[in-house]
Amino acid sequence: MGEPAGIGAEVTLKAWMRRHAETVPPFFVIDDRDRLAHLAADLRLTIPVKALTTTDEALSVFPEALPVLPHPIGPFVQPGHPDPAAGRVVMESIAKAVDLARSGAVAAIVTNPIHKATLYASGFAYPGHTEYLSDLCGPGYRPVMLLQVQDLRVVPLTVHLPLRNAIDALTQDLIETTARVVDTALRTDFGLSDPRMVIAGLNPHAGEGGTLGIEEITVIRPAVSRLQAVGLNITGPWPADTLFHAAARRQYDAALCLYHDQALIPLKTIDFDTGVNITLGLPIVRTSPDHGTALDIAGRGLANPSSMIAALGAAAALAAQRSRWAAIPAPS
Repeated sequence: MGEPAGIGAEVTLKAWMRRHAETVPPFFVIDDRDRLAHLAADLRLTIPVKALTTTDEALSVFPEALPVLPHPIGPFVQPGHPDPAAGRVVMESIAKAVDLARSGAVAAIVTNPIHKATLYASGFAYPGHTEYLSDLCGPGYRPVMLLQVQDLRVVPLTVHLPLRNAIDALTQDLIETTARVVDTALRTDFGLSDPRMVIAGLNPHAGEGGTLGIEEITVIRPAVSRLQAVGLNITGPWPADTLFHAAARRQYDAALCLYHDQALIPLKTIDFDTGVNITLGLPIVRTSPDHGTALDIAGRGLANPSSMIAALGAAAALAAQRSRWAAIPAPS
């Protein structure tokens, strides 16, 4: 569902309209059926919306109507105007999706963007989607955010932190733990037999031998050396300003970045419309469009569904690859 006042429902409706494209796998929506039908009518989109009794009906319904597993909101939220009263319903829709994925009823989940301020007002106790999903999956998991577009995958080691705090949070343990999760996921979910990872430097010119900063020497290189010692194919730290051009991108499968914008700026510059947010390290496959709720354009018919379509396609591909990996017998 995501934030009902945002563009999530609109991009979902428009993704269903592209259902005949090879990149759009069959899906159903956990949402309020009447809300979606009203929104489709308001946007002048000819989309039949059908409520499901069970998830098993979704495949047969999908070719002719958007399948919806009913999750009533109550009084409809107005586009562009978040209502904290809907926050609990949004959280419950995410929990329902996780339950379905963990039970095997669905192969993957794709989450629409949430509006954190609204959720916080309704008692949401997590920094964001990722941490909530991890808690729903149970203890022992280390979720990692990977963002993907075209030929680039980036992993921000620190995410929604002020830059000063992000630098303080950068530790050898954080680098090593994250790199291990990424290495495993690149094998199990992306089908890479020898994943190549790089890590960016923090300072200009990756510290220029310590003259422009010492974090590369004191934190990053020791972590990389330990990871190499246990067999991970990782190199760096590399100067961030030369890590993302086309020739450089061909040298690695994922780049570990040290803070949010270091990862997101190259990704969104390369392709702003089709980025996908993927959560690694969980027992379920979860993707999301790499954009926010866009409250300023909600309900106006202007939302671009490209990122949602990319997220749906990525979810299907990751689930299929994970299934193939699980089917490989363990070595005796």
